[in-house]
Amino acid sequence: MLGPLVFDCLPGEGFFNVPILNKGILMKTKHGLTVSAFVVAAVLGLGGCAGMSAQDQNTAVGAGIGGVAGAVLTGGSAIGTVGGAAVGGVIGHEVGK
Repeated sequence: MLGPLVFDCLPGEGFFNVPILNKGILMKTKHGLTVSAFVVAAVLGLGGCAGMSAQDQNTAVGAGIGGVAGAVLTGGSAIGTVGGAAVGGVIGHEVGK
């Protein structure tokens, strides 16, 4: 029977003395990339607003901003993103009246 494996490295270091990334930093980076990708997609998507009325444009912009805000405030939660987009869309629609 084999005993437990013993590795010759210090806590916080991986093999060959390469530091292990902090999960918190990695998650923040991943979240930042997700939000950035969403913003880029929203901006590119709004390029198709040329044939929309001003009220429709305000609704779309409100939904985009609300979605980003919901994602940021809830830590990237899908429910927070969708909820923020819905609230932002309603606000954008009412402002456009």
